[in-house]
Amino acid sequence: MTNPSRRQALTAGLAALGAGALAGCAGTGLEPCSGTQVPPTTETPVADGKQALERLMAGNARFVAAQDQDLDEGIARRVVVSKGQHPFATILGCVDSRVPIELVFDQGLGDLVVVRSAGGALDQSVTGSIEFGIAELHTPLLMVLGHQRCGALDATIKALDADQRTSHTKGLDYLVDTLAPAVRQVAGKPGDRLTNAVQANVALTLTKLRQSPVIGPLEKSGKLTLIGAYYELDTGKVTLH
Repeated sequence: MTNPSRRQALTAGLAALGAGALAGCAGTGLEPCSGTQVPPTTETPVADGKQALERLMAGNARFVAAQDQDLDEGIARRVVVSKGQHPFATILGCVDSRVPIELVFDQGLGDLVVVRSAGGALDQSVTGSIEFGIAELHTPLLMVLGHQRCGALDATIKALDADQRTSHTKGLDYLVDTLAPAVRQVAGKPGDRLTNAVQANVALTLTKLRQSPVIGPLEKSGKLTLIGAYYELDTGKVTLH
């Protein structure tokens, strides 16, 4: 967990960045520069994790139906969010180019904290980024999103079957080592092996995140909701675990 002095330094740095953004928009003549509040893209702020989840799932329903809302992502909106951010959810997902998380949930600039790694694999940087979204930006919802035909988990399955790592690079070997427990957990279970591994990895990731000294207490206090989810490439639909 980040100690108080480091945390204060990080917060001060972000405040300085925000001040720079305000200076940069001065004199542009755009009305949003004169305000002090940063409104959400299209809706009122959420009260809790339940409302945040409802908003995400409503957005995904629009995405599936190809009825995306007309989000304000023009110059005026960019100027508004340059002054600060008030996202309503933090989402950990995969780096797969077919899973653009803001689009999947039909959300706009400043609405989500999105953290991505291959297969949703956790390391200190990923965990720290998630903790930042929750502790510093106060998002009331944390979602771990797996997806259909995940290449990282498929590569892990193949590496374990061959009893070897995927390459001679430390980075890729680390991914295999990190994702391997989910693959081993579903060995011999009925159903599609890769789908089972993706869903097991989501569950294991949630378990690990609950051990965080930042995330665990917030969930227990009711200030944070954790949820696992699965994205279908074929349909665009997100289902909850």
